[in-house]
Order: sequence, then structure tokens, then C-alpha cells
Amino acid sequence: MEPAYLSLSRSELEGRVEELREKLKDCDLCPLECGVNRLGEEKGRCNSGEELLVSSVSPHHGEEQPLVGQYGSGTVFLANCNLGCVYCQNYELSQLGRGRKMKPAEVAERTLELQTRGCHNVNWVSPTHFVPQLVETLVEAIYKGLEVPIVYNTGGYESFETLKLLDGIVDIYMPDMKYSSDASGRKYSGVSDYWKVNKKAVKEMHRQVGDLKIDDSGVAQRGLLIRHLVLPEGISGTEEVLRFIAEELSRDSYVNVMGQYRPCWKASEYEEIGRSVTSRELEKAFDLAREMGLNRGL
Repeated sequence: MEPAYLSLSRSELEGRVEELREKLKDCDLCPLECGVNRLGEEKGRCNSGEELLVSSVSPHHGEEQPLVGQYGSGTVFLANCNLGCVYCQNYELSQLGRGRKMKPAEVAERTLELQTRGCHNVNWVSPTHFVPQLVETLVEAIYKGLEVPIVYNTGGYESFETLKLLDGIVDIYMPDMKYSSDASGRKYSGVSDYWKVNKKAVKEMHRQVGDLKIDDSGVAQRGLLIRHLVLPEGISGTEEVLRFIAEELSRDSYVNVMGQYRPCWKASEYEEIGRSVTSRELEKAFDLAREMGLNRGL
């Protein structure tokens, strides 16, 4: 299956870049809608300005198997984030901003290197606050021979309007669905409307790419892959998240119910999330997924 972006003309792609960059002038790339001019000297709540801040570009074998395949997923880890998750396991990148400034042309070259090394896709990790710059890197890479799928690997707090500008560009969306409660999103991720925004965003992702399509070699080509991290004490609202997926998206959705939570960053300041998930809590989450017919990814 050919990546979706190859069906777009250069003028169409450059037009998307222009529209996305326009959003940086009074930044509303994400639902925070900070309204700052990131093309000047200002930074939004994501602590990001105009220049790309990249932590690493390399093959990665720790993602879901349909992304990793034999040769790995070509990850582009971005620094900073539009969420402030108090338990983030990548907090040095997302919260402390560890990374270096890179020009789109340099990222494009590094992206092509990933393809040369056999990576099955280019995986933008935490891309939300750098969407215009990343699409600009993609335009440059396409016309130097890029032809692997683009993965949009996100915390799931996305602007509907920005996502529409990615239609036909992104092949695989991989959002988190962190909580089924806005209160939990406010307390643990610093945003007031996570569940409301997340549902709308994931619906739009599914509309664009559908259920996950995997080729004969077991490698994902297009579609939606959802991650749900089980938190202690039922804080992630697993039952309601899974019900939403089963009833409002598709029972053929690929859902990775994850049990690797451990207290990181500032989690120790919150008694209820100051421990790892128990085997009983995780098994209950798997049972709920099976009961709802969500068997892909388990």
C-alpha cells in the first residue's frame, strides 16, 4: 500500500505547510490555543517557539509489533509537549525539553536515513506542537525519495482543525486515550477538557484512516492504533474508554491496553498514583476489552 502523501501534489503539500504555519502567528495548533506569536520570540504553554527541537532520530524496537516489524520504527522524538502529565516516563524530553534545534532540511535528511536503514515507517513522537515544521520536513523528504508511512504518535490532546490539515498526509495515527474524565485530565495532565477533546480527535483520526491495516509480513500500513495506559485505582477510566472505542469507533480497532505504568516525574506527590499497577488491575482491563469485543492488540 502506497503512503497517502504520495497522492498529493507538491503544491498541495506546500499549501498545507503554509496554512499550518499561519496558525503559529496566533498559535492555535492545539486545544490550548495560547494565542502567542511563535514565529516571533514568543512561546506557548508547550514551551516551544518556531524552531524544531528534536531529542533523537533513530530506529526503535520498543513500539507495538505492527510498527516495529523486522527493522524497527523510525522514531523522531520531539522535545516538549502540550500536556503536563505528572507521571510522564519521558519527562526529560516532554517536560524538561531535552533536545537540540534542527532545521527542517536536516530532519528531512535524517528521516531519509531511517528509510535507508530499513525502518518500516517514520514515527513522529509527540508531534502536536511542531506540526507545521514536521510537514515541512516531510515535503523535503518526499522529493528526495521518502516512501514509507508516517506515524503520528500523540498524547491525544489534538485540535480538530489541525487534524483536518493532516488528512491525506498521516498514514497511521497512534493516539493515547488517557482518561475518560476531564477531572483526571485536569489533575494529572494539566488540561481542563481532555476527555471531550480526545474523543472528538480520535473520531476524526478514525474517519481519515479507518481501522489498522497490516500487510502479509505483519507490518502496519495505514489506520488507527490506540494506546490506553492503565493507571492505579481506576484513574484512567478504562471501562468508559473501551466502551467509547467499541461503540463509537469500531470493534475492529487495534487497542494496546498497557500495563507498564510506574511512578515517574512528580507521581510520588500523588498518593493514588504513587505505585505500579497490580496484575489484578491489569487483568480486569484486559477482561473488559474482551467483553467489548476489542481483541486486536491484546
